[in-house]
Amino acid sequence: MSSSYESSQRSKSIFNTGNIVLASIGWAVLALLYFLLFSAKVPGADGVESRAEWYVIGTNIFEALAYLGAGILCLRNWRSQKIVSGRNVWLAIGIGMLSYFLGGIFFGYTEIILKEEPDVSIGDVFFVVTYLCLGTGMILAAAHRRINLEKWQWLVVLAIGVFGSLLAWWISLQQPKPLDLLGTVLNWFYIVSDVAILIIATTLLLAFWGGKVAQSWRMIAAAAFSLYIADMWFKYAQGPNYQSGEILEVFWVFSGVLFGMGAALEYEASLSRSRRERGRKRA
Repeated sequence: MSSSYESSQRSKSIFNTGNIVLASIGWAVLALLYFLLFSAKVPGADGVESRAEWYVIGTNIFEALAYLGAGILCLRNWRSQKIVSGRNVWLAIGIGMLSYFLGGIFFGYTEIILKEEPDVSIGDVFFVVTYLCLGTGMILAAAHRRINLEKWQWLVVLAIGVFGSLLAWWISLQQPKPLDLLGTVLNWFYIVSDVAILIIATTLLLAFWGGKVAQSWRMIAAAAFSLYIADMWFKYAQGPNYQSGEILEVFWVFSGVLFGMGAALEYEASLSRSRRERGRKRA
């Protein structure tokens, strides 16, 4: 009995919030170094420059594990009865993270194994689910907390929304090759979704600023910004010679890591709040 209790305590200490945050930062740093050191293209036998296949596989692994970890941490929040922002918020975000994990697997399979351009693939089904779930989770978080921003804060939201929209629109005009109907619809869906999530994340960041769970929502907002940067770069870089692994794609890894860190910090903040409330009741 004692041995089982000690083993449980050790397990809890290993997977505490501090260790999760450190592991997340370490994963992000390793990913950045990996992209910086090995992303250069090398000429092949036919003279065409391309990245090594092992490198592209590695980028997919970094991204997949970041979103898988984030999904698990978000679902842990969903299972907790004490979570501050609402369990359904984290259920929606968690499903979104796991969907992005699966979408990335299918995207990598299409590009690496099938050797096809992944303009439209089965992975897009999961990416669409990701954006729908992320948007739902963030809207639920906003509904859980009454939004009462000051004028200057609304101006910040407006400025970010306008800038994000204009940048996305300009990038959409730079695409070098025409897309079929489905590709065009998906392209605009992703653009609108990226901008919408950016605006909602900014609003939530300002709404939660200074609150008890502010730190977690700073991470979520940073994750949304990172997702926007990576998506916009992907849309800008797409072309007949596109190959995964450009340096700015590391922001996909950062996004997954930051979503996971946000979930972990919210879990810790919620437990701390619950302990304080129990302490006041005893007093």
